Amino acid sequence: MEKRKINVYLAGDSTVQTYDSSRAPQAGWGQCISKYFIDDVQFFNHAIGGRSSKTFITEGRLAEIEKQLKKDDYLFIQMGHNDSSKSRPERYTEPYEDYKDYLIQYIQIARDRKAIPILITPVARLHYIRREFLADFGDYCNAMKEVAEENDVLLFDLMQESIKKFSSLGYDEIFSYFRIAVNETDCTHFTEKGANEIAKLVSQGINDLSIELSNYVKGE
Repeated sequence: MEKRKINVYLAGDSTVQTYDSSRAPQAGWGQCISKYFIDDVQFFNHAIGGRSSKTFITEGRLAEIEKQLKKDDYLFIQMGHNDSSKSRPERYTEPYEDYKDYLIQYIQIARDRKAIPILITPVARLHYIRREFLADFGDYCNAMKEVAEENDVLLFDLMQESIKKFSSLGYDEIFSYFRIAVNETDCTHFTEKGANEIAKLVSQGINDLSIELSNYVKGE
């Protein structure tokens, strides 16, 4: 039986964003994700750096996705990195208060359009202390899980899975996933190598959800 064509929209921050060649080797996982799915899936990456769950909405970026969403499309939502910026009140959200409220807006817009929302916890940073990779944004991850449970929404725990992957490969290998490997300071943004590996993790997470889209993930 021929598979239907599927559209997937990405809402996220700089760790998801698509970068042009002038920014290489910086890359976001959203620009790499398509290679892990068969050609019947088309990705539309609306992720952009510096945005929180709040500013992505207030700037009209979610509204732009809403215009394009159709029945049975998917909306991937990875927010949290910039929500934690207390020094930037225009971005900041309280994890168990307005952060949850904003996430529900993404979910509601998808469902109003008969599309399928999938929440994705923030991806891990290169936070390594005493030979251990540490998970950041704990309250935001937990708040997102609460939203998923309370609203019966699919969720992929990218924070947990990225920490697990980092721990299995070790610091020396994971160092090369981040821009610190080329600019000596950036422990948040990915190199092309890192973005590809995170995109692969996301595809594996979608596969494990056992939904229709799982059938479009390429085999190993």
